[in-house]
Amino acid sequence: MSTTSASTRYPVHPRSGHQLVVRVLAVGVAAGLALLVYTRFGGTDKASGKETGFDLVDDSTLSLRFDVTRSDPSIPVVCIVRSRSIDGSETGRRQVYVPPGTETLTSMEVLVRSSLPPVAGNVYGCGTTVPGYLVPAP
Repeated sequence: MSTTSASTRYPVHPRSGHQLVVRVLAVGVAAGLALLVYTRFGGTDKASGKETGFDLVDDSTLSLRFDVTRSDPSIPVVCIVRSRSIDGSETGRRQVYVPPGTETLTSMEVLVRSSLPPVAGNVYGCGTTVPGYLVPAP
């Protein structure tokens, strides 16, 4: 009977440089994704919006009231607001420019056109990256 050790039957090979590169790349990609998620949803966007009420104007229009909170009121903000139909689907959307001010809390009221009769409205989100086409001319 032969006595062969397990290490001679199943040789252990040192890890190749290829495996190390793959692992380093995987960690780098994961860190990049985490940074992207944090900057998009985390806390670098210093504005938020919350709906406070709405009125149904007619079968294609919703009047939405909402508050915008920002850490620096001197910075303009854009908010996306929307109307929703009875099945919960989005039936209207509008970008709203919130000009710089002196208060951290700003109340707004806007009309949102809807492709179906609206039953509710909400604030999709707010941010400090205002598109140029929303900024009023000087």
